[in-house]
Amino acid sequence: MIASIAEGETRIRNYSTGADCHSSLNAMRALGVPVEEAGTEVTIRGGGLDGLRQPPADLDAGNSGSTIRMLSGILAAQRFPTRIGGDDSLSRRPMGRIIEPLSRMGASITARDGRFPPLEIHGARLRPIDYTLPVPSAQVKTCVLFAGLFAEGETIVHEPVRSRDHTEIALREFGADLRVQGKTIALTGRPQLTGRDLVVPADLSSAAFFIVAALLLPGSRLAIRGVGLNPTRSTLLDFLAGMGASIRITEVESRNGELTGELLVTHSCVGGGVIEKETTAALIDEIPVLAVLGAASENGLTIRDAAELRIKETDRIATIVENLRRMGVAADELPDGLAIPGRQHFHAAELDSFGDHRIAMAFTIAALCADGDSVIRGAEAAAVSFPEFFATLGRLQAQTS
Repeated sequence: MIASIAEGETRIRNYSTGADCHSSLNAMRALGVPVEEAGTEVTIRGGGLDGLRQPPADLDAGNSGSTIRMLSGILAAQRFPTRIGGDDSLSRRPMGRIIEPLSRMGASITARDGRFPPLEIHGARLRPIDYTLPVPSAQVKTCVLFAGLFAEGETIVHEPVRSRDHTEIALREFGADLRVQGKTIALTGRPQLTGRDLVVPADLSSAAFFIVAALLLPGSRLAIRGVGLNPTRSTLLDFLAGMGASIRITEVESRNGELTGELLVTHSCVGGGVIEKETTAALIDEIPVLAVLGAASENGLTIRDAAELRIKETDRIATIVENLRRMGVAADELPDGLAIPGRQHFHAAELDSFGDHRIAMAFTIAALCADGDSVIRGAEAAAVSFPEFFATLGRLQAQTS
């Protein structure tokens, strides 16, 4: 998205094959941006802040909450109206958290029942804003910062908890005047953004499924190369280390402002833990697979302050508990989290992804540890973020057989 409103050519290597990321590419194409793909390399020819064109039809964000929330910040500043929606799952996800700040900046946005997609966005000459996020959300933060790119003056965002900062790093890489002090980000509007050559690190959230599999399955030794180690994402590794997981980090380097390294993971008997407060915000995407690990840990896992999980692709609190119970694993559903006792065993079962990519992948890992063959309905949902997941898992199993 930043490359599309920068001036000149940007080449991005190791671009995700996931459906969500391609929803973003297709949306930018519909807005008149030349985009070329060659495998996992993408070339984008940006036309500057004022280079987008009115799309010929509604924009389709598919299943991607990231696409609709972040792109809305850019659409709010355009001279033309746009309508953006998505699939059935996305159409049930509330958008009030972006509608409120964008409206304060001057955009006019209408939504189904006042809060659900599709969104009809009538752009305007935006005003800068001094905005405090009501809950930690990198998507909402990015939406406001993207809108701030088009406003004359300084847009300021205050976070209650520091969230993932890939947007801040990327904006700096493209030339934006952005300053971070503690939990406050200040962005000067109307910068001249310039195209770059970039490499995307391997995704730690996707790696988490294989890390947990290696920790759970006796005899496992796993190396994962080129993984992103951004400090706002690597809470996962700190948390696992606190549980007693054997994970070594080597070959650390910085590329395009992002740290990367190699992870060496060995089967470990892990203790237990509590995920709460700031840690919950940092681990929100990894909680489904950590719940699986927690059930097999010595002391179990308690998750609090995770009400955000109820408005993901599914109500992830409910779907995690449902699938664990199908496998004979005890789990208590809390209003804002889960309580999962440890030292439990997984029994073969018929499971359901409920159309959620992270649920599909997390319970594939649980099924690996079960006492027989399991069936996962809707497993194809994994393609939303990781189309190669099952093929990659199959190759790993072949190496151990």
